[in-house]
Amino acid sequence: MVDTLLEGIRVLDLSQYLPGPYAGQMLADLGADVVKVEPPAGDPMRRLGGVDSDGLAPGYKLVNAGKTVILLDLKGEEDRAAFEVMVEHADVLVESFRPGTLDKLGFPYSRLEAINPGMIHVALSGWGQGGPYRLRAGHDLNYMALGGGLVASGADGTPVMSYPPVADHSAAIQAVAAVSAALFRRSRTGRGAYLDISLMETVLGWQSWPLTMARRGHPPRPGEDMLTGGAAYNRIYRTADGRFVSLGSIEQKFWATFCTTIGKPELIGRHSDPIPQTGLIAEVAAIFAAETLGHWESLFAGVDCCLETVAELADVPDHPHIAARGQVKVTGGPEPMVETFLGLRVDGALPRERPPLVHGDAESVLSRWRG
Repeated sequence: MVDTLLEGIRVLDLSQYLPGPYAGQMLADLGADVVKVEPPAGDPMRRLGGVDSDGLAPGYKLVNAGKTVILLDLKGEEDRAAFEVMVEHADVLVESFRPGTLDKLGFPYSRLEAINPGMIHVALSGWGQGGPYRLRAGHDLNYMALGGGLVASGADGTPVMSYPPVADHSAAIQAVAAVSAALFRRSRTGRGAYLDISLMETVLGWQSWPLTMARRGHPPRPGEDMLTGGAAYNRIYRTADGRFVSLGSIEQKFWATFCTTIGKPELIGRHSDPIPQTGLIAEVAAIFAAETLGHWESLFAGVDCCLETVAELADVPDHPHIAARGQVKVTGGPEPMVETFLGLRVDGALPRERPPLVHGDAESVLSRWRG
C-alpha cells in the first residue's frame, strides 16, 4: 500500500457536472476521504449523455469513482442538521453553485466559518463570485471564448471547440492546487480559507503572452503564428489514409533530422522562412499525403524529431508507453469502462487504486468521521 499524500483529509463535495467532481476525484486519488453530497434527485450528470443498465451515465460514474455518494435535502431541517455536523468534521468543502445559492440555503460562508473555522471552502463558478457576470449562465465553450482560449485556435481561421472541455478541467486542477496550498497554510496557522475560483479566469490566467502580443499590435492569429499552425515544423498533417501526424520540430536540430529522414535535406534551411510558411506547409503536406500512416510510423520509428501519431481514442490505452506507465485501467464486459488516474507518482508509484463509487447515507458518514 502506497502512502497517500492526503490521508485523513475529509472532503465534502457538493458540486455537480464536471469541474467540482473532477477536483474532488483528484483529491480522492491523493488519499482524501471524499463524500459527494447530492440533492434528492441526484446530480444531473447521472443522466448526461445516455445511461448504462444501472441507470447511471458512464461519465458520472467515472468522475465520481472513489467517493461515497449520499443524498441530502438542504432545504429540510433534518438533513440540514446532518450537513452541519459534516461541515464541523470536514477539512475541505467543494461547491459549484451560482454565487449566493448557499446563502439562500442558510449556509453563507460566515456561518460555515463559524461552524468550522479551519475548513477550506472552494467556491467554483463560471465567472467568479463578483463582477457583473457573476450570475450569468455559461458553459466551457463560453468561458474559453471570453477568456481568450479560442480566438487563436483553428488553422483555417474558424475557432475550434476544445475536447475534452478545457476550462472545466483546468479549474479543477487549479482548485486542487489551491486546496493543497491552503492545507499547508492551515498546518502552520490553523486558519481555513475561502477560495473563489472562476472557470473563465483559469483560462484567462494562461493568456499573459497572447495578451501582451495583442497589446503590442501583433495578436496571434489562427494559422499565422508558430504555435497556431503557421509554421511548417509545428503543425498537424493528414496522411494518405485519412489519419494524422503531429510534427513539433520547433528546434532547428529536430527539423534537420525530420528533413533528412524524409529524404529532403534541401528543406533544412527553410526552417527560418517567414511565418506563415504557406509554401513550405503545402510542400510538407503533399509529402505526408502521399503515404499512409503506417509508412510514416515505420519510417520514424526510433527517430528523435518530435513526430507522433494523432492516436485514435480506441488505441490510446494499448499504446506501449501508456500501457507501461499504468495510468489507464480498462474493465471489460458489455459496458466497458476506461479510467484514467491522476498523472502523478508519489515515491515512484501511482496513487492508490481507485475504489468504485459507493452509495451511502449521512449516518454512516458521520459515524466514520466522528470516529
